[in-house]
Amino acid sequence: MGEGGCVVCDEIGRDAHLMCVVEQPTDVLPIERAGVFRGLYHCLGGKLSPLDDVRPEDLRIGELVRRVRGQNEVEVILAMSADVEGEATASYLSEVLEGIGCRVTRLAQGLPAGGGLEFADELTLSRAFEGRRSMGG
Repeated sequence: MGEGGCVVCDEIGRDAHLMCVVEQPTDVLPIERAGVFRGLYHCLGGKLSPLDDVRPEDLRIGELVRRVRGQNEVEVILAMSADVEGEATASYLSEVLEGIGCRVTRLAQGLPAGGGLEFADELTLSRAFEGRRSMGG
């Protein structure tokens, strides 16, 4: 599934049942540095932006669908930016991928570690409340 084009995806021991979709290749670096993900990656090459004339056919969405179609129990994790274009891209991808029977999740978004509430915008606070989890484990 690594398609021979990505050093990270070609590593032995990667989980082929998890695929993280990012906008740009540079988005892989912080995830890899954190050491929290051992699946495969798919880079879209951008995000939907009607104002900049970036449409679905301009991104690597068809390749993503081909990679996950027919795979058993693949979870696609959308790691898009939290701006309007990233939200639109995530929403579009969710519809397309769920349409082929794929499980689609999105990275939780909220308050950064060490950040105070006084610096959080309304959208960040809203997402932090929506993504809250039990302290009891």
